[in-house]
Amino acid sequence: MLVIIGYLVVIATVFGGFVISGGNLASLFQPVELLIIGGAGVGAFIVGNNAKSLKATGKALVGLFVGKRYNKAVYMDLMALLFLLLSKSRVNGLMSLEKDIEDPAGSDIFSAYPRLLSDSALLNFVLDYFRLMISGSMNVHEIEALMDEEIETCEEELEVPANSLNTVGDAFPAFGIVAAVMGVVNALAAADRPAAELGMLIAHAMVGTFLGILIAYGFVLPLATLLRQKSSDQVKILQCIKVTLLSSLNGYAPQIAVEFGRKTIYTSERPSFEELEEHVREVKSNASASFKAKEEAA
Repeated sequence: MLVIIGYLVVIATVFGGFVISGGNLASLFQPVELLIIGGAGVGAFIVGNNAKSLKATGKALVGLFVGKRYNKAVYMDLMALLFLLLSKSRVNGLMSLEKDIEDPAGSDIFSAYPRLLSDSALLNFVLDYFRLMISGSMNVHEIEALMDEEIETCEEELEVPANSLNTVGDAFPAFGIVAAVMGVVNALAAADRPAAELGMLIAHAMVGTFLGILIAYGFVLPLATLLRQKSSDQVKILQCIKVTLLSSLNGYAPQIAVEFGRKTIYTSERPSFEELEEHVREVKSNASASFKAKEEAA
């Protein structure tokens, strides 16, 4: 939604300012210039990216029009999920988590958090490292090194769409100049025309430079910046999981481990110490009540 609002502001201020200054919008309507600039940009984008990058960029662009993916509520769910898993492993041993990890959809712990279950990348990250913890074949430093490698790989993959858009965005002003030069060549070829017509042809040619710069800095490059911000959010939640699990592996109690994880969250989504403590207390109480209910039913 903010993307659309931003675009509307760009269009309203640029073209509105042109009209206020006495300009005629009809003189800016040059479909041929748009065809040259847009076609060159799309073509260069296709040439400069493989099929995997094109698919990733398209998927990332669709995601820009969706609301914030990892908000405070998602982090609260994540902290609660990790707390329950770590608490169960601390009381009953890591092997007690095997059924939960192998069938998260059928697990009482995971099924309580459908938002996390629906996020395959996040869920797989949690499941994979709990599997490694259960196996007991790797020490803390090895798991930390593997986490760092996976997060770095994830970050590199997430950077591909932003880098691709950034590259083509930087090229749009040059494509605008190409369109302008072609327009000037066309005008000079008609130098025998009256001065008024010649001036109109040159003015139309200059629109190419204007459109190239506007498309680059008003539309494409801001998308690349936004993609990087979205990527940063996705990497941050993986870092939160990493710190929480490593804290537990280093011997800290589940409640302290999730507090370590809380400290890695951006302040805009980070719950306060009191909020997290109250949430963990509520989760612990609900889990105890559910356990008692199952015992009575049995």
